[in-house]
Amino acid sequence: MKTLHVIVNRNGGAAAKMGDMVAGVLEKAFAQAGATVRVAALDGKQIPEAIKAVARSGRVIVAGGDGTAAGAAQILAGSDTELGLLPLGTLNHLARDIGIPVDLGEAAEVAANGQPAAIDVGEVNGQVFVNNASIGLYPLMVRKREGLRRAKGWPKWLSTLPAAFAALERLPHHRLRLDWGRGERAIVTPLLFVGNNVYSLDRGEVGKRNTLTDGKLSLYAVARRRRAALIWFAMRALVGRAERSLDFETLGECETLTVSSSSGSIEIALDGELRRMDSPLEFRIRAGALTVITPGEAPQP
Repeated sequence: MKTLHVIVNRNGGAAAKMGDMVAGVLEKAFAQAGATVRVAALDGKQIPEAIKAVARSGRVIVAGGDGTAAGAAQILAGSDTELGLLPLGTLNHLARDIGIPVDLGEAAEVAANGQPAAIDVGEVNGQVFVNNASIGLYPLMVRKREGLRRAKGWPKWLSTLPAAFAALERLPHHRLRLDWGRGERAIVTPLLFVGNNVYSLDRGEVGKRNTLTDGKLSLYAVARRRRAALIWFAMRALVGRAERSLDFETLGECETLTVSSSSGSIEIALDGELRRMDSPLEFRIRAGALTVITPGEAPQP
């Protein structure tokens, strides 16, 4: 096998804990998988150019979390280059949903010797997302969490809880207009969530996707409610007890979606990364646009 390129987000999750040892650890893991690798441990801002530089090799492996994977997808979607994932971030939703093992050695085995499979990605105003996009409460929480991390030097997991409480103190309700092929509809919601394929609300499966090849966006708008009721909803959702008819203003699946606001721009979180985009937001699904390396064949819709 030819030399594989591994690009590491050295500031995130497990990679940050490894520090200067990360290259050696990854080289050893891939050697055990029978592969030779060239490891580049970089800051997040350096990663896009590094991916572009090695994309012609046919397979690029990125080590990091969902933000790193989404950045790679932004460059590689629509190309023939294969994307391998090493889940070294905090949550690693995409890696989990395509079946990448958490164990580093097993993940390296998949990245080196697994099977390519085409999956869908979402896109909004030209920006790709691999998991989801959200407006409202979650972007506000992310902004407050990142403020705590900068001010206090806390890790992401420690900053999340106080940031969530601070966001709930404000409890923003957004007035939006949605059109997903059924005519425009006005809603007021604390949280609009658009998923790349369908997210489960079933007990024990909340936040998981059974497929990434269904060619659909999923749309969830949390019903307008007071602070205590919203906290109660969040607790029930975490244990799989969300009720579709009670908790959601809107539920739908679509291939395209337009979200409009009376303001000139909308703050949005794409795979946990904050952006401010001009209104309206034009969403679409790009079916089969990204080739990823999986343990086996891609799950069928």
